[in-house]
Amino acid sequence: MSSIAIEAKSISFAYGAKPVLSEVSFYVMQGEVFCVVGPNGCGKTTLLDCILGLLKVDQGEVRVDHIPLKNYKPWQLARKIAYVPQIHQRSFPYTIKEIVLMGRAHHTTLFTAPTAEDRAIALEALEMVGLADLAEQPYTQISGGQCQLVMIARALAQQPKIIIMDEPTAHLDFKNELLLLETVVDLVRKNGISVVMATHFPNHAFYYESNGIPTRIALMSDRRFAEVGRPCEVLHEENIRRIYGINSKVLDCQFDQHQRLRQIVPLSIIRESGRDKQ
Repeated sequence: MSSIAIEAKSISFAYGAKPVLSEVSFYVMQGEVFCVVGPNGCGKTTLLDCILGLLKVDQGEVRVDHIPLKNYKPWQLARKIAYVPQIHQRSFPYTIKEIVLMGRAHHTTLFTAPTAEDRAIALEALEMVGLADLAEQPYTQISGGQCQLVMIARALAQQPKIIIMDEPTAHLDFKNELLLLETVVDLVRKNGISVVMATHFPNHAFYYESNGIPTRIALMSDRRFAEVGRPCEVLHEENIRRIYGINSKVLDCQFDQHQRLRQIVPLSIIRESGRDKQ
């Protein structure tokens, strides 16, 4: 029976006098994909930072494996959660392999070098994202999309129970976006990893669901979750109109008795008094 990997209880956060999160509650089961979607500026990244402990909530509590986040030391939390940021600065010309090996840092002490096992785990992570052939290439000489895949490989090298992803497909081309989605499916199916993903693409949730992965999606608006549920229950034209202010259609195709595909297709922006609805 699956257990709860992450739980947030009535968390609120504000930047000074500006409230960003207001009494947000949710849970993520072990072996589940939890997608957070919503318009720009609705608080998705701030929510992830609160889950990671990068921001301290003003009220409420975040628990990881039933233990309050505040009780974890950084190295302990790193063995539970890995993070794939939206943007990563590339300042030094480390090789790709060295960057991924940094994901093993919490398994070593200050004066010990990575072991043969650490290196094997790093190479396996690179193979999972299709970059093993570039292991010796300088990290500063690859594309933005490849950089994002390296960050995912580094997260995989941590061997965490939970991966937090902030818009992980933002800089990926069509093929590598699909590669990332397939990698997430494999991780959840084979390793029971939980994935929390903030994304601008609601269709990602449909993809996971159509591949038989336990998936829930949270629609974020006005500093809180407007609705949480399975993609097939929550992602419909009325909610897309309410959250994004656009007209859309959900296409539902049954290829055979085993494979079904749902996709949201945006049609037009809803306009009020000649101005875009905000």
